[in-house]
Parts: sequence; C-alpha cells; structure tokens
Amino acid sequence: MNAFDTHEVFNQATPFENVNLFACDPALIEALLREGGGAAQQALDALGERLGRAETYALARLANIHTPELQQFDRAGRRIDEVLFHPAWHELMAILVGAGVHAAPWVSPGPGAQVARAAAYLLVGQVENGTQCPVTMTYASVPALRQALDLPHIAARWLPKILSRDYDPRSLPVEQKRGALVGMGMTEKQGGSDVRSNTTRAVPVPRDEARALFGDEAGGAWRIVGHKWFFSAPQCDAHLILAQAEEGGLSCFFLPRYLPDGSRNAIRVQRLKDKLGNRSNASSEVEFTNAYGWLVGQPGRGIPTILEMASHTRLDCVLGSTGIMRAALTQALHHARQRLVFGKPLSRQPLMQNVLADLALESEAATAFALRLARCFDEKDDAGQAMLARVLTPAGKYWICKRGPGFGAEAMEVLGGTGYVEEAPLARLYRELPVNSIWEGSGNVMCLDVLRAFGKSPAARDALAAELALAGDADAAFAGYRTRLLVDLDGPQTDEFGARQLSERIVLAVQAALLLRHAPPFVAQAFLQSRLVQAPGGAYGRLPAGTDCAAILARALREY
Repeated sequence: MNAFDTHEVFNQATPFENVNLFACDPALIEALLREGGGAAQQALDALGERLGRAETYALARLANIHTPELQQFDRAGRRIDEVLFHPAWHELMAILVGAGVHAAPWVSPGPGAQVARAAAYLLVGQVENGTQCPVTMTYASVPALRQALDLPHIAARWLPKILSRDYDPRSLPVEQKRGALVGMGMTEKQGGSDVRSNTTRAVPVPRDEARALFGDEAGGAWRIVGHKWFFSAPQCDAHLILAQAEEGGLSCFFLPRYLPDGSRNAIRVQRLKDKLGNRSNASSEVEFTNAYGWLVGQPGRGIPTILEMASHTRLDCVLGSTGIMRAALTQALHHARQRLVFGKPLSRQPLMQNVLADLALESEAATAFALRLARCFDEKDDAGQAMLARVLTPAGKYWICKRGPGFGAEAMEVLGGTGYVEEAPLARLYRELPVNSIWEGSGNVMCLDVLRAFGKSPAARDALAAELALAGDADAAFAGYRTRLLVDLDGPQTDEFGARQLSERIVLAVQAALLLRHAPPFVAQAFLQSRLVQAPGGAYGRLPAGTDCAAILARALREY
C-alpha cells in the first residue's frame, strides 16, 4: 500500500512546498560553511529539495494521523510484540536513513562530518520529528557499541548493518536484514532520571550454558529480568539498556530483538505510550522476562558507557528543537506576508514586526549555537573542544529546548485560529516542542550537569573563556556581560539553586559571541540589546526601539 492511495494527502499550501529547505535558510548555510561542513553542501541541497516537496509534507501528516499500533500476538496466539506503522512512516524513515542522518559521521569521519550531519538533522526537523528518535538513537549507539569489539557477534554482525544506508523495516534476525536500527531503555517508573535506582537485574549465564544455547561466538550472555517504563522505539532491532549486574552494579547491556539462534528475545511490550506529541513514533513500556543481553563496557560502568550515547542524543535534542523553531518561524512569516490587516500585510504592522523579528533572532541564534556545538563533536580529540562540548551540550539542551514551547506558541498565535487547528502544521509542531526538554535528561538534570562540569575541572571555565574571547572587546555590552559571567565562574560551582540562570547566561553569551563574529550588525546588536542588555522575557516581541526589523525579517526568509 502506498501512502498516496488514501485521500488524506495534505493539500493546504505551505511555505515549504516544492522549495529547497536548505537553500532558503541563509543562517544555516553560513553556519555550515563556517563550521567546516561545506563539503556536504551538494548532498544537503538534494536532501533539502526532497524534504521540501508537497508530498513529503503529506507523509509527515499521515504518519502523525495514523499512529503506531501494537500487535502483541499473532493469529495463532504466539507472542510477537510487533509495532505496525503507516506506510508514510516507512517512506520518511527511508529518506533519513538513505541520507545517512543515522550514521554518516561514523562511515566517513573527518573535518566537518558532524557539522554536515547536524545540518541534515536540522532540515529533517522542519518536516517530521517522530522519525528523528530512532535515527538519533542509532547514530548515538555507535560510540557505545565500539566498546563491544571483544564481542564478535555484536561488533562484526551489527555495526555494518547499523552503518548501512538501506532502511529495512522487516522484523527479522540481523543476519537477514539489509540495515538495522538501535534504540535505548534507561528509565524505570520508580526512578526516572535517577537511573541508579534501577531495579532491573542481570545475572551472567554460565559459559557452558551460553555456548549450548548460542554457540561459541555468543558467549558472555547475561539473563535480564525487570522493566523499563520508557523504552524508545521498540521496533528497533536492538536496544542498549541499564541493569544492575549481579556483581559490579549498574551496567550497560545490548539486547537484540532476535537472539543468535534466530528465536525472539523475551522483551515483552506491555503498551505503547499515549504521548502529547511525537505521535508518529512508538514509545513503549516493556518487561524483560529472562531476556538475554550482552555486556557493553565494564561491569559497574553502565552510566559512563551509556552517557557516551547520551551526549550525542543531547546534541540532537538541541538540533531537533532548533529545526522545529525554524519551521514554526517560516510558517509564521509566510502567513504574515499574505494576511492583510487594516489595508496592509500583517508583516508590515509595527508590533507584529517586533514579534516576528524577535522570533527570527531566536531561530538564528539557536542555529549558530547548534552547529558550533556540532563542531565540538567533530574536534573531540582536542581537549579544549571536548571540554567546551562538556559544558555547552547540557547548557544548550536546557536553554534552547526550554525556549521552544514559548516560541511555538508565539508562532501559532501569529496565525490565530488558523494556527490552532490541525490542518495547519503549527499545532503538531507545538506539541513536538516540549519533548526535547524532557527526554535525555530534564532541564534541572542538565543544569546540574553544567555545575558538575565546572566542579570537576577548571579547564571548563578556560574553554568557555577561550570561545568567548574570539568575539573581542569592541562591543562594550558584550565585554561586560562576558566579564561578569567569567568572574562568577571563578571557583567551585555549588549553587544548585541558581543553576538554571547560570546555564542560560552561558548559552546567551556563546550565542551573542557567534552573532557578533558572523552575523550582520543589525542581527547581532538586536540580539545583544534584547538578551544581554535586558533579560529575555517570557514572551517575544520585546525588541527595543530602533531595531531594524525589516532587515532581520528579510534575512530570515529570503524570497523564493
């Protein structure tokens, strides 16, 4: 069945239809070239053209209308725990995997590889966000799985399939598939973010028993009993989970859906979550009833092992929110240019210009920050860049993701009642925006992580100071803001009560520095005056008098 056999294709005109999303975003193009990912520009042009087609937007709407369904048993009563998706979901997944959004930097590492992949992720975020979840987890699983190179039945059999650009949704043992996806299960209902309170248990299987079950290659198996309250994308071919090892404590395990002998692993999907947003994607609650898993990393080192994965998923939370904000901004600008109010376009009304320009500043600053953060991941072998990523990843995930819901609400209000109904994409975008702030560590968890970064090493402050120094001292407002921030970062950071404000200040300082260095003066000065000189408010449309709103809006959405 093809998605277009239905009569539900989204035929409302949108600003994206039949345009190149990449070419229409000057801030994204400039940041891509600046951060070293420009070699991928041709591929991004092709992806932007594909994503910008009207039929791709139809797929996005269909995938969110026809949400996943859980089929626990087959017609003979056998437990299968399969998730059924509308064909639109699979077509969207094929686009993402075919573009290498799930694995490109690992297949072709090099300068700018993470930046180019981040730019592609931003483009996808403007169209459909549920498909980003399994793509993100697969991308983030590779650094963790490389710690399992001593387990040939994992490294040799799985990594080539994970790195493949061939999307294969069939439920089969990995040997029979053209490509594979990996999910993650960390949180349990009694603990949430406090994963140290996990009760899921892992007991090593005696070697002779493991060999009898799975052969010589699949030794080192563990038997897993317990649950996960949030088990993301249960349709994935394998998952990384945390469990309490019988000896050693909390450890990371690799759980395939099919075992080496071809049988189904005992991962019981209890239900799919009825979520506020991200509805095209399946999220589940599961129980492990003597499931088999294999240790990844060292016993008792589960949190550091899976945090290698989480650092990359947190980068994608920043990218995901940034992409949705860009989509919401574009919808609002498109509407405002066409809507006549009191004899002239809404986009020329002074107060509306203030709102739209403020949204445009937020979007551009988020884009600049997101791709700068991606370059830190490209340069992880540089101690200074690695430390900068250690600070900016949790700080950015807190602030940029936290700004998202208010941004979406403001963009929806530009359209008024039209924005509030489901025929327009803004209602769906609005529901998507809170998720990146909640998943992979909530706002408080991120801010406490920022404090830990500074508490563990003075190099964290030095790395941030070096980044901010690149903007120079010519702008007095920025220089003063930077000085006050760095003074406050002298010494141990123990003020948990003020951790949110500190994280906000760090991100605003980095965004201002990037815009001072790279954006036109009318953008940089408007950002400084509205975010550094005066504190950002809870609503948009607070730009000071004299702001060149017309220039900001012309830059935000070039004519096409």
